[in-house]
Amino acid sequence: LSEIKGPGAIQHIWITLAGVYRYTILRMYWDGEKEPSVECPLGDFFCAGWRTSPWENFAQISSLPVQVNPGSGMNSYWVMPFREGAKLTIENVNTDTMTVYYQIDYTLTDVPKDAAYFHAQFRRINPLPYKDDYTIVDGIKVWGHYVGPSMAWQTNNNGWWGEGEIK
Repeated sequence: LSEIKGPGAIQHIWITLAGVYRYTILRMYWDGEKEPSVECPLGDFFCAGWRTSPWENFAQISSLPVQVNPGSGMNSYWVMPFREGAKLTIENVNTDTMTVYYQIDYTLTDVPKDAAYFHAQFRRINPLPYKDDYTIVDGIKVWGHYVGPSMAWQTNNNGWWGEGEIK
């Protein structure tokens, strides 16, 4: 999607595609790193984990950092600083072809020494073992701000309506 040179920050990402969101993997790399700081299915990154395509399972999302709008446009307003460069890619792991439209808005500017890098991960356990807890986060030992999860959760039983304890 993009290779940006120099210090700066991504301010906004708009993307829409004709394809399967769960089979489209978004990756972001900061400052020439080998492993991505962001690796996530496209729909899950935009808090729309159940959205399988632009035409199915639409649920509008209206928050400060993320919006998912009618007509398949998805927006991220997370500020994502980088000091040497940024690289954003998507990978279609489906056998069907897809069409992608996108825009990445960024500014080239000095980045403060204490500016934190943006990270996001995708995790899935399906099914969760019987009577096990699903731990969202535990044992973080680095400096930064944890802003929380986006969680797409399903039931495999028609007699359960989703009540339970999340840790």
